[in-house]
Amino acid sequence: MEPRTPRATAGDPAHPHHELPFSRLRLGTWPTPLEPAPRLAQALGLRADDLWIKRDDLTGLAGGGNKIRKLEWTVAGALAEGADTLVTTGAAQSNHARLTAAAGARLGLDVVLVLAGDPPATASGNLLLDSLLGARPVWAGDVDADGLHALADETVAELRGAGATPALIPFGGSSTLGARGYLEAGRELLEQSPGVRHIVVALGSGGTMAGLVAAAGARRVLGVDTGARPEAQQAVHAYASALAEGPLAVGDLRVRTDQIGAGYGTLTPQTADALSLAARCEGVVLDSVYTGRALAGLRAAVRDGEIRPGETTVLVHTGGLPGFFGHSKVPAMLG
Repeated sequence: MEPRTPRATAGDPAHPHHELPFSRLRLGTWPTPLEPAPRLAQALGLRADDLWIKRDDLTGLAGGGNKIRKLEWTVAGALAEGADTLVTTGAAQSNHARLTAAAGARLGLDVVLVLAGDPPATASGNLLLDSLLGARPVWAGDVDADGLHALADETVAELRGAGATPALIPFGGSSTLGARGYLEAGRELLEQSPGVRHIVVALGSGGTMAGLVAAAGARRVLGVDTGARPEAQQAVHAYASALAEGPLAVGDLRVRTDQIGAGYGTLTPQTADALSLAARCEGVVLDSVYTGRALAGLRAAVRDGEIRPGETTVLVHTGGLPGFFGHSKVPAMLG
């Protein structure tokens, strides 16, 4: 349910290297911890001191997660344009939608969430929190990415016609502007672990990986594709190229596509194993769509020699725990 190419959205500067006419908001708690994971490292076949977890699930607002870093920029851009309403898109259990709702609640803005699918009989997971935070859902039914975003555009037009000043926040918070949040996160991580060799992160809408690439360089960042959008690697390249200090080729990016399975939103056996491994080795709960796949990809990378013992490796925990409770098939897969 994602855009096929990067979309221009509110506050996204045409010349991102230039100084912006507004400052980022402060919505999260920084810096997030970098924690050792020695038992998980050894279970993966690494040395005990090789593996660390960047806890971006502990960012504070409404259950936390990586989207807060992006929203600090995208919502700042929306406010700079006078917005009083935020509109965004996503799947039913979108973590980004939840945190957009939370940002709106904190700032006194109305929030409308254009979600793929039909309303469930009972709200759970992120949908329950969306409602608690006061966001209004607009259900798109069975649509593709273009249909979802067409409905978002229609919703923005309707709100504007009713006298509101809406801003469309991009899917997953991913845009050149939103990726600035992970440019900063990458710099934060390099201060915590200057010698890191591999930064492993789930690749969804592209902005998180792009910011890390711009900060740490393409060869240090390994993105594990979740199947969230077509041409995800091209999206990463577009955002990262706008923020990086030097030239960047698509071929420079490290992306694994072996963990997508039946597609975004599904739980693969490899991801189920990874979820259990992280929980039982470190007491850390990952989510079944993003960070579980990232750990599964890390495990595969160790097995095939892409990541080796003795190389400092960081797994970026991008959050998503509330969505864990919204996927009906997860308990059966883990049981």
